[in-house]
Formats: sequence, C-alpha cells, structure tokens
Amino acid sequence: MKGPLLRLLLPRRASPRPLLVSGSLWGRAQTAAISHAYSTQAGSTRRPTGRYPIPNQKDLPYDIVELMEEVEMKSGFLPNVFSVMSHRPAEFRAFFAYYNAIMNKERGRLSKADKELIVVATSVVNRCPYCVIAHGALHRIYSKKPALADQVVVNWKLADLSDREQAMLEFALAVSHSDNITEEHFQKLEAQGFDREDAWDIGMIASFFAMSNRIAHFTDLRPNEEFYTMGRIPRDKEKAETP
Repeated sequence: MKGPLLRLLLPRRASPRPLLVSGSLWGRAQTAAISHAYSTQAGSTRRPTGRYPIPNQKDLPYDIVELMEEVEMKSGFLPNVFSVMSHRPAEFRAFFAYYNAIMNKERGRLSKADKELIVVATSVVNRCPYCVIAHGALHRIYSKKPALADQVVVNWKLADLSDREQAMLEFALAVSHSDNITEEHFQKLEAQGFDREDAWDIGMIASFFAMSNRIAHFTDLRPNEEFYTMGRIPRDKEKAETP
C-alpha cells in the first residue's frame, strides 16, 4: 500500500455530476493517470473478482469512471468493491453515498478506528472475507494497532479491547445477530460514555454492513491482495526493504 487511507468525500458544493470525490478514499497520489478498462481480473489475483461481468470503462457513466480512476490513481490499486458495484451504476452511487454518510461523518464519539472495528467484528459473524480483510486493513492503519483486528476475528471476547470497545462491539453484534435490543443494551453503552446518537451510529454501521456482507456473498466479491499487508509493516521499514 502506497499510503494511509483518506476518507471518501462527496462534494459539498453543487455539481452537475451525481457522484464525485473531492479527496481520496485510499491514499497517496500517483503520477500516472489511469486509462484502462475495468475487467474481472484484479492485478495478480488468480480467480475472478466476482461472478458478475464488470463493465468496460467506456460503458460507464462519467461520474463513476472519474471516481474509480481517482481512487486507483491515488492508491495504486482499485478496491474490488468499486469494480463489482459498477455493474449497477445507480446502486453504485447509492451504496457509496450511504457508506460516506455513516463512515465519514465528523460528528459523534466514534473514531474511524472504532467504525472499522465494528465492521470487522460484524463481518466475521456474517462470514464475509472481503469486509473482514479490507476493513481489518483500514483498522490497522487508523488505530496503529496491527494485531487487534486479527484478535477480534478469532475471538472478540479474548481480544485486547478496552471496556469501551467491548461495550461498542457487544451492541453492534447484538444488532448483527438480530437480537431483541433492550434498554439494557443502551445502558451498557451509556456506562462507557456513549449516548443514543452514538448507539444509532453503531447500529447503523452494523446494519449497513450486514447488507454489504450479503452483497459480497452473492457476487463472490474477493479482497484485493494489497489489503493483506496494509498496516502490518511500518512505513520506514517498508521503504528500507524496497529495492
């Protein structure tokens, strides 16, 4: 990975284009523009990205092409979820607009690392390799804790979580399991400094990714190889080992 993840930003000003980023979701800018067609093969991945055909660049709406090219240009790779969702452009726009609304909002007590940990924990329950691996990578980058997401994947109750993180994940997993949500769930969150709006954020992330996990299942969405090593190797060591 060429740099830390930056958030996906939808434009705050009026724009004739329905979807545009004014920043980068994935990281440091590269100098070369991307001009190839998107295919079902992602880099050196041996199996197809998914089971649905991925449109050629020339057949996609301009706003979607612009977003995909910017993400790939600034990160060095295009996360496969962008390619797979481009099969349905209207749903692509709706999916990433809602993702942006819940994952990149600036208000509330949830940090970016908190949000990614919720995605990892709930995606384990839903057995979604793409979201576990991709968002585990994001958690490593945001938290600077290279082992915690892996611990949560194996057994969140034995992971090195704070009391606050445990309460957060317990609530998220209750939503993911479709448990009956009671006042006791909210009281446990409030004991750790969360309010009802934070509970909404936790529950909404768990709910959105329950949907996302199922999209990944039926489309056979596979994680990019780049995600496996992101955030595991310190940047200075990674640079030193580069020939």
